Amino acid sequence: MQNKILILAVVILIPIVVISFNKKETNFNLAQNNSVTVKLKDVDKSEVTNIDLEEYIIGVVAAEMPASFNVEALKAQAVAARTYAYHKISNTNKDYDLVSDITDQSYINKEAMREKWGNDYKYYYNKIKEAVNSTKGQIMTYKGDVIKAYYFAMSNGYTEDSALVFEEQPYLESVESKWDNDSLNNFQVDITFAKMEFCDKLSIECNKIEITDINRSSSNRVNKVTINDKVFLGTDIRNLLSLRSTDFDITITNDNVFITTYGYGHGVGMSQYGANGMASEGYSYKDILNYYYKNIDITKI
Repeated sequence: MQNKILILAVVILIPIVVISFNKKETNFNLAQNNSVTVKLKDVDKSEVTNIDLEEYIIGVVAAEMPASFNVEALKAQAVAARTYAYHKISNTNKDYDLVSDITDQSYINKEAMREKWGNDYKYYYNKIKEAVNSTKGQIMTYKGDVIKAYYFAMSNGYTEDSALVFEEQPYLESVESKWDNDSLNNFQVDITFAKMEFCDKLSIECNKIEITDINRSSSNRVNKVTINDKVFLGTDIRNLLSLRSTDFDITITNDNVFITTYGYGHGVGMSQYGANGMASEGYSYKDILNYYYKNIDITKI
């Protein structure tokens, strides 16, 4: 009888041991104190260093969003940046997780912050640190998976559907962002090209420029446009001409090409200026995140 009990105990314990072992497996870089470390590549020095995730997020928020913004907007930025970093960490196959420029998301160290803010360094650093610490470990998920938390500076009044810029994601649908409007500095920007420069950048003939078949998305951004019988994506035009956004108008004269853009950035996910507008109206960072990222959960590591 005692032998039977012993055998039964062993049988029961075996799956428990297996389950416990599997739970320890993770794609993330966990230090002994269970904090997450980021392998960050400095693009200027071409060096890879290990940095605590929360310290990294302070540097990202400092680089990516004006420190003068409402603290709830800074909190929303912190969660978005942390989520973006987590997704990269869990999917990298390189010897680093992220790079320190806009290839991923910009990052600056304390020395760069001092240079950026001058006498306001201590105030702004503590403000951002508090925003990061108050959201420590929080990330966004969709049906249990860490999302691709894209964000950008300023919309044209609407965010863009991710399928038209990156890839289709159910949580990155176009939404109205009424806080982004012509009351903001540089919402509308004019740029002038000499005709030859315009043609050279687009690799088209310059004897006569004809623009036809302008196809716009529901957010009024240029999806496709035909110039001299050559079809361009709006994103191609933006990249080739270094435009602020894909919501643009083109006017051609005898000597020049005039382009007016509206908003700033790719348009997918959270608008940073929109987040600040929402925060200024009393919305919390969770309200902001749930508005720009649809049907997500805000969870903790």
